[in-house]
This record gives sequence, C-alpha cells and structure tokens, in this order.
Amino acid sequence: MRGISIRLKITMWFTAALILVVLFTYFMILSANRQVLLKTIRDNLIGAVEDNVDEVEFYGNIDGVDLSVEKDLFLPFRGGFLEIDDDFLEQVNEVYTALYDENGTLLYGETLIGEQNHMPGFVNAKVQKLTVDDTLYYVFDRELELEGTERLWLRGVVSEHQGNMQMPDVIRLSLLSLPLLVFISAVGGYLLTKRLFWPIQKISESAAQIATGDDLKKRIEIDGKEDELHWLAERFNEMFERLEQAFEAERQFTADASHELRTPVTVILSQCEFSLEEPRSAEEYEQAIQTIWRQGRKMSGLINDMLNFTRLERNADSYPRGELDLTELVESVCFDMALIKENGIALSCETEEGVTFYGNRELLTRMLTNLITNAYRYGKENGHIAVRLTSGENGTELSVRDDGIGIAAEEQDKIFRRFYQADKSHSGRGTGLGLSMVREIAQFHGGKISVESELGRGSTFVFSAGRASAK
Repeated sequence: MRGISIRLKITMWFTAALILVVLFTYFMILSANRQVLLKTIRDNLIGAVEDNVDEVEFYGNIDGVDLSVEKDLFLPFRGGFLEIDDDFLEQVNEVYTALYDENGTLLYGETLIGEQNHMPGFVNAKVQKLTVDDTLYYVFDRELELEGTERLWLRGVVSEHQGNMQMPDVIRLSLLSLPLLVFISAVGGYLLTKRLFWPIQKISESAAQIATGDDLKKRIEIDGKEDELHWLAERFNEMFERLEQAFEAERQFTADASHELRTPVTVILSQCEFSLEEPRSAEEYEQAIQTIWRQGRKMSGLINDMLNFTRLERNADSYPRGELDLTELVESVCFDMALIKENGIALSCETEEGVTFYGNRELLTRMLTNLITNAYRYGKENGHIAVRLTSGENGTELSVRDDGIGIAAEEQDKIFRRFYQADKSHSGRGTGLGLSMVREIAQFHGGKISVESELGRGSTFVFSAGRASAK
C-alpha cells in the first residue's frame, strides 16, 4: 500500500470493515430469518387448524333448515349431518385444512401432499414432519370433541416453501440496502477524513516552506474548532519558535565566538610577524613569547568553555546524576577557593549539615567555582565573599554574595548571555561564558539562577532547586 495517502488507507480499511460487517449481517439475516420463518410456519399451521375446530358441528336432522338460503355446507354423516361453517377455509397462509374420519378417509377439504398413503397417522395437537419428493411438510392434527363429531380429525398441512416464498423479498431488500449503505459510508468516510486531515496537510505545507525557504518565522495558521489536530499545530508552532530561538542563539554564539577568537589570533600573528621581521633582542623575544602565551591561554580557555557548553547542551547524558552530599561539595570548593586570596579578598562558607542533592558533582562544582571566581574578579580590594547553603521545605538554596562593584539594574538581565560582560574594564580577565554556563547548569538540575545587585554595594547570586533532602 505504498504511495497511498493516509486518508485513503483509512477509508479503505473502514470500507473493508463495513463489508465484513455486511457479510456477517447477511449470514445472521439468513440464519435468523429462517428460524423466524419456520416458527411462523408452525404458528400459522396450528392457528389455522385451531380456528377451524369450532367450524364443524353435528345435527341429527336438518328439517328446519332452508338449504337454498343457508351458506353453510351440510354433509350426511352417521345418520345425521355435519355442518361445516362457511368460514371454514380450505387454505389460509398456504395452510391446507381437511376433515377426516378415524379411518383416514377424507370427508371435506383438500390435502396438499397428494396420495393418502404418504400421510402419517393422526396424533392429537402435535406437529409432525413429513418429507415427500424432497419437500418438507408440517402436519398438525386436532381431534374433534363436540357431540356427534367424536373420532373426527382436522388435519392441517403446510409446506416449508411457504417461508421460502417470503425469504427472497427479505434477501433482495438486504442486497440493495446494505451495499448502498457501504457505498454511502465509504464516500462519507473519505470526505470526513479529508476534512479531518486538512490541518495535517497545512502543517506539512508549512513545514516544507520552512525547510525549503529557511524561514523559521513562518507559523502554521489553522482556523476552526479546537481539537487534537489544532493542538498538534500549536505544538508545531511552539517547536518552530524554539527552533528559531535555538537557531538565533547558535548564530549569535558563532558570531560572538568568532569575534572573541579574532583578537587573540590577531595579537599572536602580529607578535609572530614582529619577531620575524628582523633580529630582535632577547628581551623583545621574551616579551613577544609572553604575549603569545597569554593570548594562547585565553584562546584555550575560550575553546574549553565552548566545548563544555556544547557538551552540556547536546549531550546531557554524558553528565550522569546521582545522590551526593552537597554540604561536603560546597565546603570542599570553598576551602580550595579560599586559598586564592586575590586582592586581599576573604572567603567564608556557611553550610547546613547533611544536605543531599540529586545532581552531577562535576557540573555543580563548576557552577560554584564560576560564581566564586566571578566574585573575586569583580570584588573590591580587601573585600569579602560569603557562600551559604541552606535546605528547607521549598528545596535547597546556594548563594554567593560579594561586596564588589555591583551590577546596574539594566545590565542584570544581560549578564547571563554568552560573551556578555557588564564591566568592560574586566573583559580581558575571562571568556564571558562563566555566568552563561552557570545558568545552563542550573537549568540542567531543574533549578534556576537569580541575581540581586546594586552598584557599588556588591551582588548576590542564588541557585535554587527543589531536588534536595536533609538527612
């Protein structure tokens, strides 16, 4: 069924299911109809005979009866007369009724079977079956009980063909109506699926235009009622929105990385050209090599940060998570970072005992290290950095507070961007990726990073997440 549209496949399966239902219905109709017809035949047979039981009476004489006016039939019998009412019908609904004496002699009526020797013996009020010339007959006898009619029998006979004559009409109606129903259902199903799949067609067309036209700003526009397909279109629009944001971020990242790498590369090439133009003194060569070394370290740090970023964004599984002692981790990092003592800045650490956290030790260490390094970089001389870890009902909080230069209010929403540095005077001391990495790590752990700062009075960075527990 390759190359066939989904709506056509659905219609085909739907139609095939209907055909199976119709065939099953035919079978059920034939089976049920035959059972019903056979029961109807038997009921008609018994009803016809029972109705005629009271139509036969015995009279000793008929001297006072005007035979020229009387419509009933009078037959001589046992020295008197049998009156057979004019309502006595020879056949009703293909049921033939006849009157017999105890010897089986036909007195009145018509027999359907033909020769008498084919007839079964009389059995009162019981339906008998008889097959003659491959035809099935039903026979029903009733013994008369009125005075003078003793030992007389009414016998009703009906052929199974009575029902067969009615069955073709039922089958003909079924053969016409059920296929017509299948056809109408198939056409209606195809039109319905076409309408239902219209949003999917719009989604496909919009996706194709985005793919071929490189237009991530295009969105799927579908009017109509709210249903699953419209919700799907909305999810696609949300996906396109994220793709656009990711594409723009990637383009901005590439542009920023190129810009950041251009300067050290230019400096390195310039120093190499300067050193190779003519013989230089040992002091000049040493200065050139030191410059190249510094720029090389800057490039190396930038490349490492970029690789870490890419690894975290695209291969998060490479950072397995597990239950760890966050108190021990924070105290260990603070102990090591306190040894820096840059610009006379002191580092203190306050932690709550027994705080555990479900996360990745390497990333959490890097996040705290980046925050403390950032505090050292922008802290004031002989200042102070305070690290604090707490845990409560709302989760865990890890904060890093400094009393440095602070961050302007309009800059606070921008500092987590890649390569963004609020204080240009410190731009040469970092890669501009530290706080961006902090935010990525926080989001990786299902948390968030926030900042409170005031110019000239320092900053406080707070990591908060709910996946923590206290022993």
